[in-house]
Parts: sequence; structure tokens; C-alpha cells
Amino acid sequence: MPARAEPLLFAYGTLMRGYGLHGVLARGATFLGVGTARGRLLDLGRYPGVVDGRGRVTGEVYRLHDPQVLPAVDRAEGVQFVRGHTLVTLADGGRARAWIYRYRGPCARAVPIPDGDYRRARPARSIG
Repeated sequence: MPARAEPLLFAYGTLMRGYGLHGVLARGATFLGVGTARGRLLDLGRYPGVVDGRGRVTGEVYRLHDPQVLPAVDRAEGVQFVRGHTLVTLADGGRARAWIYRYRGPCARAVPIPDGDYRRARPARSIG
């Protein structure tokens, strides 16, 4: 029986390197590179959220090697985000199926990020 591939996660906001929630992800995941996924990116104040819509969102792709990472990220993301699958286009043009957290909370005060790049809209203090 073939070994099952470790799941991937597409991070587009505060889970990325240099942002506040990255530590939750970093202890059980390996950064693979940059990618994009379909959706609209909203600036919600302290963090962004992806909602359905036209456009592309830029983010980071991670391989999850610790099974406890997803439950920990679920708790960190909270009830206004729901985990689902998306198709990610990788920097090399390849495609992969990955987990993504979609926003399902109120959008009245949300500010669209037209280019879908949270890092450009709100640069991180450092990447490391």
C-alpha cells in the first residue's frame, strides 16, 4: 500500500512567515514556496480573509508533517474561518490541492485587497 502524501496548506495572511500566527504553523510544517489560489482577499483589520469571487490570492504553500498542526490552526483561526480545499497554482506552474481557510464572518467593514497580496498590503516586520 503506497504511503499517503502529507497534506498541503495554503496560507495567505497571518499564518505566513513574519506574521503573528506563523508559529502555530511552523512547528509542524515545511515552507515549500509561493503560490496563488482563486478568491477575493479582504483586509479585516488585524488579519485578512479569503471569500469566494473573481481574482487570485497570493500566499505561501506548506507541507504539513505533524497531524496536530491542523487542529491547532483551526483553533487559532477561530469560528469565522472554515477550512476547505482549494487548487493552488505553484510558482513553477504546477498545481496542487491544499487546505485553505475561508472567511465566513461579517464583511461590512472589510476592505478589498485588489491584487490579492496581503504581504504587499501589510508588510511583515521580518521573514525568518
